[in-house]
Amino acid sequence: MRAEQPGVRSSRRRAVEDRAVAWLAARRALLDPRSARPDSVLFTRKALIETAFLTGLRARLDDAPLTDDYASILEQVEDVAREPSYREMIARDESALLLYAGTYAALRLCGRDAPEFERIIRQAVEGGYAAAFERVPYRQLDLIHTLYLCGIEHDLSSMDDVLPFSLLCRRPNVLKLADRDVYAITHTVFYVTDFGLRDPAWPRGFRPGEGVELLEALLVLAEARANADLVGELLCCLYCLGVTDSRAADRAWAFLESVQEGNGRVNGPEGVLHPGTDDGDGDFRHWAEGYHTTVVAALAGLLERSPRRRTQPPPSPPAEDVPLRTPLRRAVMWLCDATQEQDHRSGLAGVTAAAVGASAIREHDLVRPSLERCAAHLADASPAFWQEQGMEIAGEFALALRRAGISCPSLDEHLKATADAVASFGSIPADIAAGVHRLIGLGVLDRSVASAIPRQTTHRERHFYPLHAAVSLCEARETYHLGRMAATLRALVQQGWGHHRITRDAVSFLVAQQDTGGAFGHPALDDRTARRKAQYSWTRSAVIALAAAATPGPTD
Repeated sequence: MRAEQPGVRSSRRRAVEDRAVAWLAARRALLDPRSARPDSVLFTRKALIETAFLTGLRARLDDAPLTDDYASILEQVEDVAREPSYREMIARDESALLLYAGTYAALRLCGRDAPEFERIIRQAVEGGYAAAFERVPYRQLDLIHTLYLCGIEHDLSSMDDVLPFSLLCRRPNVLKLADRDVYAITHTVFYVTDFGLRDPAWPRGFRPGEGVELLEALLVLAEARANADLVGELLCCLYCLGVTDSRAADRAWAFLESVQEGNGRVNGPEGVLHPGTDDGDGDFRHWAEGYHTTVVAALAGLLERSPRRRTQPPPSPPAEDVPLRTPLRRAVMWLCDATQEQDHRSGLAGVTAAAVGASAIREHDLVRPSLERCAAHLADASPAFWQEQGMEIAGEFALALRRAGISCPSLDEHLKATADAVASFGSIPADIAAGVHRLIGLGVLDRSVASAIPRQTTHRERHFYPLHAAVSLCEARETYHLGRMAATLRALVQQGWGHHRITRDAVSFLVAQQDTGGAFGHPALDDRTARRKAQYSWTRSAVIALAAAATPGPTD
């Protein structure tokens, strides 16, 4: 398929902006708090400031005159802001300064000065509370940035002094971030870069490339959850950091285009409206649930086409992998001890997992005694027993025995019988292909059989992280399902995603679940037997996954 020309792509993205602004302009009357119901006045004021700010940024980032749609929004904003009932709310409730000051900033950016509005804001800033009460870092950055756009002097710390305390610069684990945390990150980027017009003084040790990596990982998670609002904000952040050539940005655009309605509206996530706020008014709900995400989509188009004064951030050096030798060694030793308490079936799975872990760190002798003990117990095991284990466990156990020079007659017979059966097949079913490759690797099946294995075509886009895996990792962390997390993690590494930020953070989370004895997981149970059972299962799964991460496949 022929690649899309840059001019065509830009036109399509400009169309997203134009449609979004047209939808907002057609509903500008809903931005007027004077006509809002009492229970929706605050919501309407928030919508007013955010839509007004979009218009202010349009005037700031594009020298061309405002289009009719932008101009009609500006007229609505100016009409509301000139009324004492709006601007004097600042003096009556200084804690809500930011709910109004952004409106003045937008007017100022559009060349619509409002001296009385500015005076009330300045008075509140100097009043000893509006700019003094404690705020979390990104809210403090919001205040500093807004006052800058308002042209109001202050004695607050600079944005660069506040930045090191932000979540953005603390290297968070992406799997642990709630939506509110992601919004804190996106807004931090907006303010410290002044929407792409400013180069921040990044904290020592923090590289802008790390921020890009974080944003792109969060984009995967936002799209996986079909959250167009966060997809749009994260896309805007990439532009604010100077990113102009990004597959993640292209994918985000494709998603936004797919969810934008024909009239320009983009639906927002659940929970935008407080229950009961709409009072059964369908038109209001339709506007309220979509206005913010539609604003964000328009902003993405505006930032994409604006002359950016910042350059692409230099790429960060390859991220360091999580150290896995020590966790794996401790877990292998724990498993070897724990398998002595298990029956043959569970014991075999544990010894096999321990052998996989020992092989990953090249310390095969750690598991030799356990292998000898297990092989002796299973020397006369029935074919049905080996059939129950499946080729993955049986094959890995056989490989470990071979490395150690240990024999297990019943296993050898089972593998030979299985190989003979496979050799008689005219074609190999896809669901046993992995087992067939194991038999070939063990040398009990001729390599020529591999030609009967059907080639598998993959529909996965090679450059894009699998969304289902991202969702699985997040759900596994939220429910503390370590087995599911380990299985997903192992599959990602085998598919070549071992160095992606999401996978690395999953590895970090899993490693952090190891206790001082080497077992994985915190069952939050007091019964010793139940605790031991849960940890035994989790540790087996974790060791296999971390062994794959310690010896990853092709890089992505």
